[in-house]
Amino acid sequence: MMLARVADSLYWIGRYVERAEHMCRLSDVMLNATLDRTDAAAQVTRIVQAAVGDPETDAVMTPYEMARSLALNREDHGSITTSLSRARENARQVRDQITTETWERLNLVYLRVTGDGAAKAFQDGSSNFLNEIISDLHMFKGAADATMSHGEGWGFLLLGMYLERAQLIARLLKVCFGDDKQPPVTDHSALTSLLRMSCALEPYLRRYTADIQPRLILEFLMFDEDFPRSLRFTTSRIAEHLAGLGGYMDHARHTGPERLAGRLKARLQYADVANLQIRDASPMVGTVLDECAAIHSDIYDTFVAYSLEMRLPA
Repeated sequence: MMLARVADSLYWIGRYVERAEHMCRLSDVMLNATLDRTDAAAQVTRIVQAAVGDPETDAVMTPYEMARSLALNREDHGSITTSLSRARENARQVRDQITTETWERLNLVYLRVTGDGAAKAFQDGSSNFLNEIISDLHMFKGAADATMSHGEGWGFLLLGMYLERAQLIARLLKVCFGDDKQPPVTDHSALTSLLRMSCALEPYLRRYTADIQPRLILEFLMFDEDFPRSLRFTTSRIAEHLAGLGGYMDHARHTGPERLAGRLKARLQYADVANLQIRDASPMVGTVLDECAAIHSDIYDTFVAYSLEMRLPA
């Protein structure tokens, strides 16, 4: 079995890289939406505020200031710079577990956001800056897929990535359709921005043409079995990777996270999609968030913080 510290680092590399990419996309979509100066732009800004933290905290910031802080603020635990710094530090600690190509790609994007020219690069072209980071992270994932052995370490890397993705998309859906304090998003431009935030606009249009409706977006982002950012797809991958990691374990009690993930996968796979309504979003998305948190906790109990008795052979 892999050392707990190694599994932990690979798991968090996956989470931090996924978080950084998501925050880049949210920031870029928000900045593009503000160019229209419409009511939808304000709604998109509110979505991003709520999705990344406390809306009241950032209420006095302009969208540009918010995006800049989200990109470059090293004091913000959820910022792009912080996420990439933590991903790189975890990668440095397990340098012998990842390939040179993977390490170099992550190191390059880290230097891009922490270098002396980062602030000026963002000021000169924020959209270009953010999209270059997204491209770099896509290349990191491609390098990892093409050069790393698809064994236990790979399983932890992807487990972290998919669990983070499931939580980020679920949080976005909760803000848009499941927030009891705000009405659901219905504006066409804001809904289009939501699809862009989820990297889902073109896949959605291929499925539903130009029929952009809240219920169909909710259905697509929750239950589509082929779209790699839907909750059904991500939770299926979580269950698969946990099942694969179970093959490296020696104790029956280690089935805890696998059982939780299997239950969540089944919940989405067999949901009554035909009768889905927007009012159903809040409890369903809340359940996904709660069960993802429980899976994360069980992953730690199983693979990272397991007891001494479980480490020693009988």
